[in-house]
Amino acid sequence: MSSGVDPREVLGVGPDAEAAEITAAFRRLAKRWHPDHAADAATNDRMALLNAAYAALRAPAPAPEPPPRPDPAAAPAAAVRRADLAPAVRRALGAELRRAIEPGEDVGLVVPASTWASPQTTLAVTGRRLLWLLDDAPVHRVRTLALGDVTDVRVRPPRPWRRRAQVVVTDRRGRRTTFGELPLPTAAAVARRIGAGR
Repeated sequence: MSSGVDPREVLGVGPDAEAAEITAAFRRLAKRWHPDHAADAATNDRMALLNAAYAALRAPAPAPEPPPRPDPAAAPAAAVRRADLAPAVRRALGAELRRAIEPGEDVGLVVPASTWASPQTTLAVTGRRLLWLLDDAPVHRVRTLALGDVTDVRVRPPRPWRRRAQVVVTDRRGRRTTFGELPLPTAAAVARRIGAGR
């Protein structure tokens, strides 16, 4: 989700909408904007935005902010990082990814995904880099890759043995990182954002 976009506005629901109303709104809009009906870039982008909005609203409530560090110089920077994000984006990012976002870094998309290292991963694409949180890793949970270091990005569409799409990112060292369990329009939007930032 873009840091300035309200996911409730994207789905056309009110601020006090219940989960059932949010799901119904998402399904109604998904039927209208699904790429099977019109396969063009605008439709794919709209469907990716709907998927990201729905994922942001379904995300669990954010963990409480950690206590501020005693270093007074570090506290204002942390406050700036969190204050410029929309509440739904903050919730979708979670506490660890929020701390990793740098001041002025625009968050384009936040989506649930998977990697070989963690079946539950939260992927964020900003204007500068990819960040992903390995939910089940005990240490070094937040990983990053600068978009300038990306040499190739590809979308692997769903196959009979793989129901969801994958985004495969290759960096300058030749290392590949695969983000799976993505709806095809979301995978396409992630790949476009990565390509635009390179």
